Order: sequence, then structure tokens, then C-alpha cells
Amino acid sequence: MDAVIAETTGADASRAATAAPWPRLVGGFVLDLVIAVSVLLIVGVLAMLAWGFGAGLTMAMRGEDATTLAPGQFMPGLEAQVWIGLAATAVAALAVYFWRGRADASERARSRQAATRLSTWGTALGTGLAVFAFSACVAWLGRSVGIEPEPTNLAPLEALFDRPVLLLVLVAVLAPAYEELLFRRVLFGRLWRGGRPWLGLVLSSLVFATFHEMPGLSANAWPALAMLLLVYGGMGAAFAWVYWRCGTLWAPIVAHATNNFIAASLLLAGAG
Repeated sequence: MDAVIAETTGADASRAATAAPWPRLVGGFVLDLVIAVSVLLIVGVLAMLAWGFGAGLTMAMRGEDATTLAPGQFMPGLEAQVWIGLAATAVAALAVYFWRGRADASERARSRQAATRLSTWGTALGTGLAVFAFSACVAWLGRSVGIEPEPTNLAPLEALFDRPVLLLVLVAVLAPAYEELLFRRVLFGRLWRGGRPWLGLVLSSLVFATFHEMPGLSANAWPALAMLLLVYGGMGAAFAWVYWRCGTLWAPIVAHATNNFIAASLLLAGAG
């Protein structure tokens, strides 16, 4: 994983690049997205099927009658769904990265150079704190007018409250690494390298928001859904900016991890 993260585009790449025609760049962006979503769905479905097969096989070995159980009992629990989602995201991100946009030696060198600057880590930590403060302010404003959204990923995370260390590793280490690889390095990075960073920031942030809170699938009413999309979209834009500003993927990973660590710690403190 370290080698993959190090293969990032330097901050000076967009200045050196000649802006490519935006229709061609958007086409590449869409293709990357389609491949990533396809791989994610395939891995997720296969994992679900494997889980159901394993559950049925276990029952058969115990001599139990599987026909007496409801279909939902063959589905993985909330904790297992968290791990399946993470694994599917990781496979999708790595597949598109190696297939469509692996970095060269010069990009890796620029990334290593950026990682040696103290300003990189100050920007990353500051962005993570600012993102959390923004989310908290939006939540406070929502409560003041009677809007209290519930993120769809909250229930699966609550299943891990009795194992706080595991929860923190998941949300503050693993999820930021693979999500930043997919949304920033792969999706935002394609348009950045093509000389259209602002377009990449907008499009990748929209995808990041809908990935976390899918309209039509969320149980939230539209005001709550709009608030969640605003928070996630702002979060995605901030992480894209810090990647663009600092020139190493470690920067948005640290920013993302900082935000997630604070949010998860407060959830655990409230649950306790």
C-alpha cells in the first residue's frame, strides 16, 4: 500500500500540463468511474453470495433445515457489511489505479519531496480540523431548524461500538487510505493531470458525496439528504484541494483520517 500511495502527482504537474479538451477528460473520468463502480458491485455481490453460501453450508453441517429461515438470515450482519464495503472499495480503487493511471518515477519523486515539507502536514491536519468544524456547524444549523439527518453508514459503525480500537482503525486508517486513492488519486487526479483541476475538484466531490449518501436509497427526507450531500461534497472538495495544494496523496489521507478520528471518537464517547 505504501508504494501505491507514494505514486502520486506532484503539485507542479497541473502547471506543467497543457489543458486537454474537457470532453475527452470527462470521458476518461466517466470510464474510470464506471470501471470502479462495476468492480465494487461485482466484489460486493460475490462477497454477499459467498457469505450466504457459507451460512447455508454451516447449517447443513449442523443438520439444520435452512428452509425454515427467512432469506434475510443468510445476509451478513452490519459488521460484516462494513468489511465487505471496505474490501470492495479497496479492490475497485486498486484495480482502476493499476489499470488506468499508475504513476511514473517522476511523480513518485515529487510526492516524496512534498512529504518532506512540514507545511504539507500542517495543511493536512488543518484541513482535517476545518472539515470537522464545517460538518459540526452544518449539523448545528440543521438542528436549529429541526433537521437531524442520519447518515446511512451510522448503523453499521454502531455495530462496532463494543470494539472501539477496531472501529478507529477502520474509519481513521483503512477507509481514508482507499477512499483517497479512488476519489482523489484516480478520479480527481485524471482531470488534474489533464490541466483541469477545478473541473476535477467539482466532479470528484459530487461523486464522493453521492457515494456516501445515495439519493433515492437514503431513508432521509430531502432536507436532511441535502444537508448530508452538502457536508460530504464540501469534505470531498477540501480533500481534493489539499491533494492539489500539497502534491502528495498522504496529505488528503491524513486530513481525511483526522476528520474521521475526531468524529468516531465523539461517537464512541457519546455511546459510552
